[in-house]
Amino acid sequence: MRKNFCYYILPCFILLYLAGCSTAPQRTESSTTGKSSPMATSKGASKGGGYYKDDGPGENLPANIDDIPDAQPKEEPLHKFANNPYTVFGQQYVPVTNFKPYKARGIASWYGKKFHGQKTSSGEPYDMYGMTAAHPTLPIPSYVKVTNPSTHKSVVVRVNDRGPFHSDRLMDLSYTAAYKLGIVQKGSGLVEVESINPAEPKPVVVAALAAQEPIKYTTEPVDPVEPEPSDMPLIEQSGIFLQLASFGTQINAQNFSEKIKAQLGNLSEALHIFPKNGLFKVHLGPYHNQSEATKVAENVRRTLDIKPFMVIR
Repeated sequence: MRKNFCYYILPCFILLYLAGCSTAPQRTESSTTGKSSPMATSKGASKGGGYYKDDGPGENLPANIDDIPDAQPKEEPLHKFANNPYTVFGQQYVPVTNFKPYKARGIASWYGKKFHGQKTSSGEPYDMYGMTAAHPTLPIPSYVKVTNPSTHKSVVVRVNDRGPFHSDRLMDLSYTAAYKLGIVQKGSGLVEVESINPAEPKPVVVAALAAQEPIKYTTEPVDPVEPEPSDMPLIEQSGIFLQLASFGTQINAQNFSEKIKAQLGNLSEALHIFPKNGLFKVHLGPYHNQSEATKVAENVRRTLDIKPFMVIR
């Protein structure tokens, strides 16, 4: 049974104060506890679920919670203090201060009304109905795509706080983000987290991302694996493309491509592998315009039962 940090927050602050931890980010109760709320010991409102004691979804949920938009990635300067190294409960954390690719798989929990309105590590008030998240080391602010692998539902959230400080949890989500991912009722759930770099060209989404190769359970970026040689072309040209899948190794991308070649027929002539940031992405293209790519995407969906999405690179 997971323990909630709220029971230890006062002793923690006393110890940190006496130790003179001047390098740690300034944090209120909300940012230091990591909004721990994974224990499904209480029941809340109709859209509530697992939470700890006096935390929960609140009594007056927005009527349009399903329509609350995802966070919109944009270039922002790093926070002056929230990315300094810090120590909580004897464990030192060194935040990342760059936007290198990050992908991880782990348990996410959510936090609600108990912390609603309190300051986050960025100094902004926590909005349980916004699309935000807390992470021990990702840059503040930064943006990540969070996916529930059991349902393939995804959301985009803005990281603006620190936590959770549990070895068995990867991220804390706002109530709305957890609700849209379908993990509110259980209080926590397995998620896949992938960084978004606003400085890179944004993909034009046609449909949900196709099934991905299982991601290594880690809280660190996945190291690229040296691929085996093959005749499958690796193409880095620019244009409009359809992404069918993404893999951590070239050989897996090649095996996938070989399996679908026959089903694609003439479309397979445009099939290739696009290497980027240690990943090997199976693409079709390039296409002259988005209309042409959309028609091909619908053909692929009917033929392979895969929902590709459009990318401009």
